[in-house]
Amino acid sequence: MTDYGHELLFGTFISPTNADPQGPVRLAQLSEQLGLDLVTFQDHPYQPSFLDTWTLMSWVAAQTERIHISGNVLNLGMRQPAIVARSAASLDLLSGGRFEMGLGAGGFWDAIAGMGGPRRTPGEAVSALEEGLEIMRGIWDAGNRTPLRVAGKFHQVDGAKRGPAPAHDIPIWIGALKPRMLRLIGTKADGWLPSLPYLKDGDLARGNATIDEAALAAGRSPSEIRRLLNMGGTITSRSSGPLQGPADQWVEELTHMALEDGVSTFIAMGDDPDQIRAFAQEVVPAVREAVAAERRSAGTAPASARRGAKALAARRQGIDYDSLPPELAARAVEPGDREYGSVRHNYLRAGAPGLVLRPQGVDEVASGLAWVQKQDVELAVRSAGHGISGRSTNDGGVVLSMSGMRSVEVVDEATRRVRIGAGATWGEVAETLAPRGWAITSGDYGGVGVGGLGTTGGIGYLGRLQGLTIDHVVAAEVVTADGRVLHASRDKHPDLFWALRGAGGNMGVVTWLEIEAGVVGDVVYSQMTLDATDTVGLLEKWGAAVEAAPRGLTSFMVLGRGRGGQGPMAQLMTVIAAEGADVEPDEAIAQLELLADAGPLLGHQAQLLPYSGVVRKEDAHHSGGGDPSARGGLLTHLDQGTSRAIERLLGSGESYFTQIRATGGAGNDVAPSATAYAHRHQNFALTALATNQDRINQAWDAEIGPVMDGSYLSFDTDSRPERLLEAFPEPTFSRLRTVKATYDPSNVFRTNFPIPPADGA
Repeated sequence: MTDYGHELLFGTFISPTNADPQGPVRLAQLSEQLGLDLVTFQDHPYQPSFLDTWTLMSWVAAQTERIHISGNVLNLGMRQPAIVARSAASLDLLSGGRFEMGLGAGGFWDAIAGMGGPRRTPGEAVSALEEGLEIMRGIWDAGNRTPLRVAGKFHQVDGAKRGPAPAHDIPIWIGALKPRMLRLIGTKADGWLPSLPYLKDGDLARGNATIDEAALAAGRSPSEIRRLLNMGGTITSRSSGPLQGPADQWVEELTHMALEDGVSTFIAMGDDPDQIRAFAQEVVPAVREAVAAERRSAGTAPASARRGAKALAARRQGIDYDSLPPELAARAVEPGDREYGSVRHNYLRAGAPGLVLRPQGVDEVASGLAWVQKQDVELAVRSAGHGISGRSTNDGGVVLSMSGMRSVEVVDEATRRVRIGAGATWGEVAETLAPRGWAITSGDYGGVGVGGLGTTGGIGYLGRLQGLTIDHVVAAEVVTADGRVLHASRDKHPDLFWALRGAGGNMGVVTWLEIEAGVVGDVVYSQMTLDATDTVGLLEKWGAAVEAAPRGLTSFMVLGRGRGGQGPMAQLMTVIAAEGADVEPDEAIAQLELLADAGPLLGHQAQLLPYSGVVRKEDAHHSGGGDPSARGGLLTHLDQGTSRAIERLLGSGESYFTQIRATGGAGNDVAPSATAYAHRHQNFALTALATNQDRINQAWDAEIGPVMDGSYLSFDTDSRPERLLEAFPEPTFSRLRTVKATYDPSNVFRTNFPIPPADGA
């Protein structure tokens, strides 16, 4: 018995004929409607009666929503591997991670040569395919900043720029029959994709044995390689041979191949819609049920739990990997996995966690949280991994990533209530809400995660108009340390709801937030460069202009020391918005002129665009960003004394990035006791990034400490205990300790500026 434990997948193999160009598209849509997992198309670029496969796959991806798409198999003999890799990554990004790579070395060499392609011997084709795999994987490795160089005999790249990274780890399934290709699959590929009509009795077993032997020799587990099968046949009322007979016969034969030959992906060949329906409705559910029952009886471990020698050697101390629940193991990423490089770091912080869990629902979050508490390592919870403080990764611990929970759903049109998964990004939120003319203030970058910012504060480009992001949160789903799933709001668990809005990371794992969006028309986004030679005068004038401006204006400033003979400069990023209407250009110009008067104007550009054009959807392929040290503080006004303190901080040379964000406005209408974020009179937030924590602490404490008025912990990496009372002044801090004692008495959530439970918990 050979069962590698992969989740069963079922798909169709559709001819890309062009006589009726929409015919293959309709069959792909039918496959999706019937609940199948995969639709595939053969690739013969020299065949004039076929549609171009890449074009067809792109069209089908745009005409479907869920089903995965693959060539079966793509002819690498006529395609440049680096271009294939970029095309695949692009289609994967555009389709939301639905592209899979079925690949072949090429065939029909007369036809290929007739189209201007190379003519290769079988041995040369295998060598070219192996070189192609290295190039494709190298292009997808966008986190590697070194240029890609592969000096192959048939395929070469010399300094190619890597990227883009695909939306998911695209598996490479290879169509093959001969021993050398099978050994290549075992060594370097992710799946074997033969066609049953070309196989003889025993070929599946012999092919598996060859692949498994090569995998073990390479330090891999044979279970790392999925076994797929293209199947010809007809579902009929009478049996006349293998896969020629009633649905019950198909169920028996496919179940046997799954359990005895390790096949986990069955692809039905043929273009008859009635046959596709019969396969999807009569065969697929029964095969799933039969295989699942047998696996339960036999105690078959899922493929994700089986690791090769190299992967096992990379595991970290303190983590019982083998006890990980199967539903989490299926998507977990370990240090030895190929995906590890894409999930280990966050935006600005390098990390080396021992395991990254990627739950897909609240039950899996609860399961993962319970399991982590039995391990002897630290826990980090990650929304999208953009946080400056870097608490969403660690070294040797477990990261609970919410990346699989990123839906954006309108639950009440009348109140504009939107339920947002904690792993979604604010760019995704803005893009979803833009067609309705809605917006939620949310920082200044679309790659920021909803769960992190939406439980901490949210000082954004609409902040003076709308207030903080947390001011519009009306409900949340939270998994607490003891595994309870609670819905918190003003009416349910109001103490927890209060704490979540400002100190949420200390109370549990938030899986979704419900937020009431505002009605916002097109906004003006201005980027202005000012001479900052007179830093104190610039800050005083800009600060006064911002405070006096209508609430629709929110402005952020970045101060630079100047390089290459240039003096110090200030970059202003300003949004002017109006509640319920588009901005009047003349009014916006008048407001911007007041900002421009703060200092000599060196450059300016402004655009009228939707809020989603300012906070844009971004791809979050994080590779660490230099591990900066950071300090952050709140300021009431930019008066002369405060402005001089900022000037002295800049003069110290310790801060290489200094930003001031305008806050206040509507945010200051909220009572300090209404949320765990109690800072409701300050008008500015100051952030400094540096290369050395001790030195920036000294400069900050000497210059900014005397003038700052509270702290916003999202922008601080100083872990000294006095930061807590700056962020949560009394009586907020004592109240938080009481809530902490109720919902996390064991202090499970302690890695992000920990709030100790009240005494006697």
